[in-house]
Amino acid sequence: MRVPESWLRSFVNPSLTTEELAHQLTMSGAEVEEISPVAPAFTGVKVAFVREVSKHPNADKLSVCIVDVGAATPLRIVCGAPNVRAGMLAPCATVGAVLPGDIVIKRAKMRGVESEGMLCSAKELGLSDDSGGLLELPSDLPVGQDLRLALDLEEKVLTLKLTPNKADCLSVGGIAREVAALNRTQVCWPQIDPVAPVIPDTLAVRVEAPDLCGRFSGRIVRGVNPGAVTPHWMRQRLERAGQRSVSALVDISNYVMLELGRPSHIFDLDKIQGGLTVRWAKSGETLKLLNGTTVELDGTVGVIADETAVESLAGIMGGEATAVSDSTTNIYIEAAFWWPDAVRGRARRYNFSTEAGHRFERGVDPSTTVEHIEYITQLVLSVCGGQPGPVTDSVLGLPERTPVRMRIQRCQAVIGAPISPAEMENIFLRLGLSAAADGDAFLVTPPHFRFDLEIEEDLIEEIARIWGYDNLPSRPPLARATMRAASQARRSAHSVRIALAQRGFIEAINYSFVDPEWERDFGASGAPIAVLNPIASNMALMRSSLLGGLIANLAHNARHREPDVRMFEVGKVFMRDESAVDGPLSVRGVHQPMHVAALACGLAQPEQWATRPARAVDFFDIKGDLQALAPELELRFESAEHAALHPGRSARILLAGRRIGFIGELHPRWIRKYELPGIPVVFECELDPILAARVPVFKDFPGMPGVTRDLAIVLADSTPMADVARVLDQLTANVEVASTVRRWQLFDVYSGKGLQEGQKSLALRLWLQDTESTLDEQKIEQIQQVVLRELSSVGAELRR
Repeated sequence: MRVPESWLRSFVNPSLTTEELAHQLTMSGAEVEEISPVAPAFTGVKVAFVREVSKHPNADKLSVCIVDVGAATPLRIVCGAPNVRAGMLAPCATVGAVLPGDIVIKRAKMRGVESEGMLCSAKELGLSDDSGGLLELPSDLPVGQDLRLALDLEEKVLTLKLTPNKADCLSVGGIAREVAALNRTQVCWPQIDPVAPVIPDTLAVRVEAPDLCGRFSGRIVRGVNPGAVTPHWMRQRLERAGQRSVSALVDISNYVMLELGRPSHIFDLDKIQGGLTVRWAKSGETLKLLNGTTVELDGTVGVIADETAVESLAGIMGGEATAVSDSTTNIYIEAAFWWPDAVRGRARRYNFSTEAGHRFERGVDPSTTVEHIEYITQLVLSVCGGQPGPVTDSVLGLPERTPVRMRIQRCQAVIGAPISPAEMENIFLRLGLSAAADGDAFLVTPPHFRFDLEIEEDLIEEIARIWGYDNLPSRPPLARATMRAASQARRSAHSVRIALAQRGFIEAINYSFVDPEWERDFGASGAPIAVLNPIASNMALMRSSLLGGLIANLAHNARHREPDVRMFEVGKVFMRDESAVDGPLSVRGVHQPMHVAALACGLAQPEQWATRPARAVDFFDIKGDLQALAPELELRFESAEHAALHPGRSARILLAGRRIGFIGELHPRWIRKYELPGIPVVFECELDPILAARVPVFKDFPGMPGVTRDLAIVLADSTPMADVARVLDQLTANVEVASTVRRWQLFDVYSGKGLQEGQKSLALRLWLQDTESTLDEQKIEQIQQVVLRELSSVGAELRR
């Protein structure tokens, strides 16, 4: 929100510089993002009086003007503006003037006629985008005065960034109320006197939806001058606040909104058929708005309608059919209180926003509708003339202001400063809050213009920001510094990030809110968790898998000609679990464990002249990357299907017999759908299990030599290697066998000639060693028979 400093100081004028005022507002919660001048730098521009205008002898579209700039002799200037005329005041850049963009004005001949300067438009001076003609100046400005001084172009404009709860500050008056409270002074509000009705005319208004409109006030004014010009002072304030001047009636409505925070609407009375009805729209109704857009309405949108059609979107924007125009002579001024819940989000449905909707959806003071209609009437009569009728006011229901109790000791404890009760009471008084002592607490009744004061913490915040965050004592934290030993049995999540980065992966950080389509394609939860108020339709669900975000990252890189991608992410996923309670990995009803996922696509190694032919990354590459994350853990892989992965080229990841994730190639249908390059290989698993670390345990060096034995076993081709591995792992865990079988390794797989159809041969190497005696052939044979006997449980036998 843009606030011209002079407008603000007309309400309250503390003895502060612009920078000090901006700092004070920022520290009170109304952040000042920028302090900017109302005009860019330029020099040598004066207020000029155009004495004579004649046609250029050699150009049809140029004029030769005799201009008085307060010098001893007038200047001759060639001008091409269509609105130049004798008797007007306009800006004149004299010879030597420097305009925005470092444009230097020099003497020049234009079609044979010498020009001694330039008459300027608003755009050429950087004051607005209007380049249709000369900037016409008010007739009371002194000729020859520097334009920056004449129009006060050195004034500063404060650009504020307000939080959504500060609806009371969405006006110059609202900001002035804050400044007054901060500086212990009073606000000088504009004088608003009731305007006596001259005619008895009223417009019938029926409010059918009290849950839409709590109060509706209006007044007829007849005989206004449609050609009236907006006063220069009002137009200047509007333009410096960021509002374009439209017409006198529209400008007056916008002016009151910016000054007092009251959006209103002025109808062309002669275009209203019958009376007005305030109601919810009917499905199928349409309305052409002031911005030229035609919208289709439904029963959740509030409207103002006459007897034939909808004329306005309640609290958002008026309709084109009853808008004021250059021929309007009779008007109806409307000011209403629209319930915030009835306005909130409606404009966004139609992909636009308005100043009125922005205010009403946050809450506008319902107690001042009649007062503000009187103010609008004052301005209309002073600018456009007319005959006012009486004000009609229908009150159906206003927000209840429930008193809020604030404990004094609680306030002091939260703020961390011994603010006295008397100072607290004074702060409430300066803010316009009705506060009464209630034992060791205050009972505060919020005023009608404050919709953000509902709980004790709201009042504590008010005390803190008005008392001053700068006044908070600077105390160093008092805590005993303790060295905490890092557990060797558990690694940090950061160590997983480091390990993946060392293997060439780049970390991605994606939103937890995901596209519903991703959840259908890759999600692990059959009932994903919906976001109640999503910021966009493609961020409507909480993710149950990290895979969707990585696939989107890959697609983005592919569109930018980066097909070789290795990315990973560590983050939370969210799944329904009615048994979940509040804890580090869950909240009530929702399990939210940490997962790690990685994706590789493209070449396994960069192309290089001395290496073997380039090959694409495959299942075993990313399987090796996963095993490298925790080499001491015995991860196992079993063939299994997954909805996101290629059948037959995917597996489940097991740790100690428990499934912790999946790995494999992405399914071809998702590759086609998301237009991915190559064949991505992915894995995703729970993070917590792979953070476990095996603490090293010292074992004495064996004093006896070791022996290796190779076994070739035959088994069915359909038997997975994971079954064989499970049997061998059980053997090495067996006390009797483990004393001699140290480890095992698969070093060859064969199928073909010499084997029956449907069989395969596995070559296993066993490392045998006894710490107490040398192994002889008899003992080695006994161990080998034990191994073969156990392997027979999976259908394996010694290859002959």
